[in-house]
Amino acid sequence: MSQKVTAPTETARREHAVAWWALPVDEVTTRLAVDPVRGLTELEAERRLGASGPNAIAEEAPEPVWKQFLKHYRDYMQIVLVVAAIVSLLIGEWGTAVGLALLTLFNAWLGYHQEGKAHAAAAALGAMLEAVAKVRRDGSILEIPATEIVPGDIVLVDAGDRVPADGRVIVAATLQVEEGALTGESVAVEKTTEPLGTTDVAIGDRTCMAFMNTNVTRGHGEILVTTTGMGSEVGHIAHLLAGQKVEKTPLTKQVDRLTVFIIGAALFAFIAILIMGLAQGESFTVLFGIGVALAVGSIPDALPAVVTTILSVGSVNMAKKNAIMKVLPAVETLGSTSAINSDKTGTLTLNQMTVREFTTVAHHYTVSGEGYSFDGQVQRTTGEAEADLDYVFFPCALCDDADIQDGAVVGDPTEGALYVLAQKGGIDVRQFRLNHPRIAAVPFDSDYKFMATFHTMPGADGQPVVRAYVKGAPDVVLDRSSRARMPGGVSVELTAEMREKVLAENERIASQGRRVLAFAQREFDPATFDPSADLMELMQDLEMAALVGEVDPPRAEAMRAIAEARQAGIRVRMITGDHAVTAAAIAGELGIEGRAITGAEFAALDDEQAAKQVDEIGVIARVAPEHKVRLVEVLKRNGHIVAMTGDGVNDAPAIGAADIGIAMGITGTDVAKGAAKMILTDDNFATIVAAVEEGRSVYDNLQKFLRIQIANLFMFVLAFLGSSAFQIAGTALLIPSQVLWIHMAVVAPLGAVMGLDIASPGIMRRKPRPFNQAIIVRSMMVRLFVDGLFMAAATLVLVQIGKTTYNSLEVGQTMALVGLSLMNIFLALNLRFPEDSAFGSATLSNPKLLWAFAWAFVGAMLITQMRVLQDLFHTTPLDGRQWAIVLVPGVVLLLLGELYKVILRLRRAHDRRTTSDPTAA
Repeated sequence: MSQKVTAPTETARREHAVAWWALPVDEVTTRLAVDPVRGLTELEAERRLGASGPNAIAEEAPEPVWKQFLKHYRDYMQIVLVVAAIVSLLIGEWGTAVGLALLTLFNAWLGYHQEGKAHAAAAALGAMLEAVAKVRRDGSILEIPATEIVPGDIVLVDAGDRVPADGRVIVAATLQVEEGALTGESVAVEKTTEPLGTTDVAIGDRTCMAFMNTNVTRGHGEILVTTTGMGSEVGHIAHLLAGQKVEKTPLTKQVDRLTVFIIGAALFAFIAILIMGLAQGESFTVLFGIGVALAVGSIPDALPAVVTTILSVGSVNMAKKNAIMKVLPAVETLGSTSAINSDKTGTLTLNQMTVREFTTVAHHYTVSGEGYSFDGQVQRTTGEAEADLDYVFFPCALCDDADIQDGAVVGDPTEGALYVLAQKGGIDVRQFRLNHPRIAAVPFDSDYKFMATFHTMPGADGQPVVRAYVKGAPDVVLDRSSRARMPGGVSVELTAEMREKVLAENERIASQGRRVLAFAQREFDPATFDPSADLMELMQDLEMAALVGEVDPPRAEAMRAIAEARQAGIRVRMITGDHAVTAAAIAGELGIEGRAITGAEFAALDDEQAAKQVDEIGVIARVAPEHKVRLVEVLKRNGHIVAMTGDGVNDAPAIGAADIGIAMGITGTDVAKGAAKMILTDDNFATIVAAVEEGRSVYDNLQKFLRIQIANLFMFVLAFLGSSAFQIAGTALLIPSQVLWIHMAVVAPLGAVMGLDIASPGIMRRKPRPFNQAIIVRSMMVRLFVDGLFMAAATLVLVQIGKTTYNSLEVGQTMALVGLSLMNIFLALNLRFPEDSAFGSATLSNPKLLWAFAWAFVGAMLITQMRVLQDLFHTTPLDGRQWAIVLVPGVVLLLLGELYKVILRLRRAHDRRTTSDPTAA
């Protein structure tokens, strides 16, 4: 079981500072004081365990539940609600005080409930080590918990094992390790015992090292453990995760700034009312009550709840599109994203090696189909018709240790692709292997870079032969070949010209970012063939057969998604552990723009150079985790909202550093998921684009909610100030209960329903908004001020009509109350789509909004006609003429808004024409 540790030990730090990959094996064993034949003694292992600590990842103590709950009271609006509740108690508004208190509790509970576990990433890292390992101690092979491994232990690994700690490879028998979760590289790495001789080597190129949490796909190896726990590369990633600060999302920052503005406006109105009222000789107690009612009515106290509700609905909608949001504000953040840094393997590509083409001496063929599915065809593109391709498909089936089970590869992915090619060529691989068993083999070794298997097969004359099928690096196989396989089974001498063609074809295929393998064969007389002889001596005078090009293919849906992202103004970059040539080729297929550089080249750029050049970069290859984090930081400093996708342990730090971290739900490691704010349940990059649209819709709807709230804020402030300044009704323009009616019964329902509205037209054709852009931009704020000014003036006129025409302040207040209810209906129609006419079909697209309009009208009737409501809100019934009068301001407001929209659309059209044709100006 994994154990908890609080910090990396000094021993771990010293060991991690040594470049073990640059040292020969004997020097490594000397430094670690271990006999590789016998291993450590139990006593020494126990001593080292006490010194270095358990082979576990540090976990921080979780924050107490009460702290997690109370930190949601740090939000500005929560503070305002608490203050408003206290003031309401002081002035005897018990119902308001209780309602506000319950609202703060609901806001805090909702935020706490939606918040992910603070240390999920570190916990997931620790869980990875709940395993046992085979070690050599006192000359014996033992199985011990992985947490008890210490520096100096000799760990034995075979195909299918997980490497339990970082270490130097001291024995490698065809050892291959899949390091994609750590490095992002899609192809298993061949491990050797040879030192690299230099300390400046990227993780993915340290071929004599094995790393914690990577998987052995082939062969046998012995690893001398050099670093454990927090000293390992996985531990280094844990350090990066632990060092990251949790920043407020762009939405939270914008809402905070707007909240400060609203509070300031309400406070200004409160103080102004007090000063003017006292100057006019009114009672301080009355003024204080009216001022508090005005302030509470002006502040959108439901803002936290409405924001949470809007985000929650958006989160549910995203979940239906296979995007699970762990942090609610990230719903909107994704909609604001302007840069997506995507891991290549398994995200933009299938993470399934696929043969795309193969070339024989006289022909070239393309292969359709993707991944480990057997659907696909082999089609000739050059050369005359060739009926028999068995000399290509047979070695794919027989010189191959992989298997395909339920659409997944068991073994090396490169060999899995060859298995699929044989199936597409019409061979039942499993049955074919049973019919032609392997009688001898030369296993693959990184020293000679090829593999050979021997089988009894029928020869050209029908008599049995022992045929060797050889698969390996093209240059190696070509050097060992003297003949070439021609159509019809003809074998000819491999001329110098043919060799040049083979090398040129190898270069062509490799330049497309594809892994190239060569096939050859040779036949032997069964009577003289000795399986126990030195088979390496027979690996000469081979007959060259074919070159095969493999690639981890891009997802077709990812190509479309990248094109859609580009239309939406979002820049996609590929981040990968693969080589730059391979990555650049895949990026070209996907439509990712920009040049390809390596992580080392990116790290060599200083901050100023990186900031200037980052827009030119489309691919960063051979990356380490810190390179990914730096890219995120550079883009954020350049003003971008950054999303980072990935599935491996190596992606987790950058996922955590990004504004919106996205992990793959199927192939993603627990560490990546723990660091992420969003998880794709279908591992489909295209899902991100659908989620972006939903995120933009969420932000759009939040703006709709805030528009109607702020317009009413201006209306209340200006109306009360105008009443006192022009001595229309003094501070008694509206009584506190009437203010709260407009605020709670009219504005709040309209705003809430608008917050759950459909998206504005063309939302995915807009550019992402700048990260520092206010949630309500200056031009819109001016427009809302004008709307508020008009509504305030209309309110004052209606009160004045009541006072002068009907000789009753109560009639005037009632007319103002009803007029405000109706004006808010027309205001909502105006502000819902700021540039599109309210007379379009979209007006009827949201039935809930129509019901909210109906309620505002019916509520205005009820408050004037029902006796109990008349007594509560001090209203009086209105006659038909009075209803006609209160309807006029709303209609005028609507018509003025439509006129403004027409002018706005004409101006936009003129600007577009001027941009496309400067002479038109």
